[in-house]
Amino acid sequence: MPKMKSKRSAAKRFRIQAGGGIKRTKAFLRHILTKKTTKRKRNMRGTSQVHASNVRSVRAMLPNG
Repeated sequence: MPKMKSKRSAAKRFRIQAGGGIKRTKAFLRHILTKKTTKRKRNMRGTSQVHASNVRSVRAMLPNG
């Protein structure tokens, strides 16, 4: 049986943490930043957890995670 492969796009976007949670970066911080407020851009920095409703699908994309 061949090796299970992870979806490469998902592997670049998500990291599985030691406690079992899935870490992701926040969206909308790449371009068109002039119309966004400083507070909004500051809150988009860093990482957050994947929502519980999406965890199952993300785990399916990362079988070796």
